[in-house]
Amino acid sequence: QVQLVESGGGLVQPGGSLRLSCEGSGFTFSSFAMSWYRQAPGKERELVAGISSVGNSRNYVDSVKGRFTISRDNAKNTVYLQMNSLKPEDTAVYYCHARGGGPRTMIYWGKGTLVTVSS
Repeated sequence: QVQLVESGGGLVQPGGSLRLSCEGSGFTFSSFAMSWYRQAPGKERELVAGISSVGNSRNYVDSVKGRFTISRDNAKNTVYLQMNSLKPEDTAVYYCHARGGGPRTMIYWGKGTLVTVSS
């Protein structure tokens, strides 16, 4: 029933831009903090960007500050990651992540979408 579906990944040249989307269903999206993680071959999965449930707080890993922007549209149950000035080291599988509070802490993951930055 619960789903997180990523889209927007693909091949892009260095210096280019890409916008990832993640649409959630089967849960109360507006009550969940949303994040984007990524994992490159041979490296640990890392938190790239996060946004609070109402979108008033954002945070980024140092390597993407000034280049990436996370945003959300709760009316569309969607979180976005705008990626500008892409570098080859941004190449990774990007995963959508949801975390919600309440009586039980709920964690959901998307299946991931591949971003390849290469000429």
